[in-house]
Amino acid sequence: MKFEEKAIIFDMDGTLVDNISYHEDSWILFLKEYGINIEPEHFVAHNHGTMNEMIVRFFGNDISREKIYDLGLKKEEAYQNLYRNHIKEVNGLTFFLQKLNQKQKKVGLATMGIPFSIDFILDGLNVKRFFQQITGGVEVVKGKPDPEIFLKTLDKLQIDRKDSIVVEDSIGGIKAALAAGIKVVGITTTHSKEELLDNGCFQVIDDYSHIEIA
Repeated sequence: MKFEEKAIIFDMDGTLVDNISYHEDSWILFLKEYGINIEPEHFVAHNHGTMNEMIVRFFGNDISREKIYDLGLKKEEAYQNLYRNHIKEVNGLTFFLQKLNQKQKKVGLATMGIPFSIDFILDGLNVKRFFQQITGGVEVVKGKPDPEIFLKTLDKLQIDRKDSIVVEDSIGGIKAALAAGIKVVGITTTHSKEELLDNGCFQVIDDYSHIEIA
């Protein structure tokens, strides 16, 4: 694959790190503590949107904003406890980010993660310096598959959608980027190459080790 666009926007979970299974396990364990039992095979259908949307989805609309925030932090603490000793970048990520920097490409992050989780990953990988703009789930009203987060990141980067690409692992993320009018490169941490292509990706990669930059 050859990257020629002026900007690239990365998702985080499942894209910078292969951590989706840890997120899913932590959700199931966290919910179980509150008497909410959900089978792993049924969780995928619920796993989309902002943290606030997820908490309301499981706990109902009648909880306070403060309680939603508190539950979100507790869920993320459970996830970090599970994943802390396993943090590892998708192969080739740091070298790819270094090359993007050398070529003066604009680099953004558009993730549904909360600041607590964004810092956990970017600091854990020591790559925060490579991102000119970071947009987290707390900055948007509607989570992926709504395009809001990508539109906001384009605005922050001051770049046109036709001059950028998105790297995503999830179907919801792909739908969000396409709805924002941005081409999508799929990465096979969560879905197969066939699934990613079927859902609109124009290229699919396994990692970042074989990408040329114009």
